Amino acid sequence: MKMVQRKEQNRLRHRRLRHKVAGTAGRPRLCVMISNQHIHIQIVDDERAVTVASASTAGKGAAVKGKNMAAAKAIGQHVAGLARAKGVTAVVFDRGGFKYHGRIKAIADAIREAGITC
Repeated sequence: MKMVQRKEQNRLRHRRLRHKVAGTAGRPRLCVMISNQHIHIQIVDDERAVTVASASTAGKGAAVKGKNMAAAKAIGQHVAGLARAKGVTAVVFDRGGFKYHGRIKAIADAIREAGITC
């Protein structure tokens, strides 16, 4: 049996997840991407194909830097504040093929603590 590499496992997991998860106007999709250096989060209304809010640890205007647990929690709280300002109270969590632990779990917990149903 052929060993499947981590990137391929992640891609397959993400494809399987995206068949089940879609954002609407009332409950947009919160998608998470963790790269080698940064964390990117977007809240997307898939029906209208519009990004409602986004936050990242990259760039000059970033709230925090890095990709550790503290940065994940801070960026989760930041995007939750942006979402509340736009009137979003509930989201569908798209973990982007990543396993639900560590930084992904920290992001989800920070969003829930900020009062957004996830």
